[in-house]
Amino acid sequence: MSWFIYLPIAQHSVFLPVIIGLGFLVGLLSGLFGVGGGFLMTPLLIMIGIPPTVAAASDSNQIVAASASGTYAHYRLGNVDFKMGICLLIGGVIGGTGGVQIIRILRQLGNADFLIQITYVIMLGGVGGYMFLESLQGLRSPKLETGRPEKEAKQKESAYVRLINLLPYKMNFDKSGIVISPVVPIFLGVLVGILAAIMGVGGGFIMVPVMVYLLRMPMHVVVGTSLFQILFTCIDVTIMQAYSNRTVDFVLALLLLIGSTTGAQVGTRLSKRLNGDQLKILLASLVLLVMVKMLVSLLLQPHILLSYYGGD
Repeated sequence: MSWFIYLPIAQHSVFLPVIIGLGFLVGLLSGLFGVGGGFLMTPLLIMIGIPPTVAAASDSNQIVAASASGTYAHYRLGNVDFKMGICLLIGGVIGGTGGVQIIRILRQLGNADFLIQITYVIMLGGVGGYMFLESLQGLRSPKLETGRPEKEAKQKESAYVRLINLLPYKMNFDKSGIVISPVVPIFLGVLVGILAAIMGVGGGFIMVPVMVYLLRMPMHVVVGTSLFQILFTCIDVTIMQAYSNRTVDFVLALLLLIGSTTGAQVGTRLSKRLNGDQLKILLASLVLLVMVKMLVSLLLQPHILLSYYGGD
């Protein structure tokens, strides 16, 4: 029996245990942190030879399964704010639809692969560095309920309140315990949707810090709500990628989701037992490691000086 399988869209053979193991790892991250895991999965797929456009689109497909499994597990724990999730989703669908069209144009110009990789380097470096420094500061300083150092939290709170008070149409989000204009989550959802299309991610690795530090939501509600938003955003992105760009490899996505659905259930159970700041430091370290690897691959001269050219 051969442990290798050929992927028709990616035009590449893969080792089955490796792909399923990567899916389990991403599912584990989904359950632990409320992230889709695409920020790690897509560059890892690129590293094993999957074309970047196919890796991004196929990963969006498997994130649907991982986030569905994680959302259900957190729903049973009462950790999903559906009202906030719907606001984020409205923006996510708008941004995701626009992002797919950006990828379509860039594929026709032959620049999509470079855009995906350079976007990863910038986003992973920024988010990973911020999470690492903030978590270290959180471990060393007295903290409020939000998990931020006491002095910094007071400074940020005053600026935050002044900005939010200028926005119209306040809405009470009971599950999250906050009152805020829906304009804020909808706008953030648009940004996340664009990233979901360009990078093949659910956007959770950006949305989770935003929901904690800007929307001031409790961490346990953030994880479940983030997965709810990611689920429907990635459904939209997957359909658009398959129809417009034909870059979704369903064989690859199926192998990934076999591992990711199991990993999401395990991650949800572990999330109740582990220290938040220590977990964020580990996640940030992993994010920065992947960023460095991708940055090195961009700076080094490739072995074959050819690029893929897309388009209909």
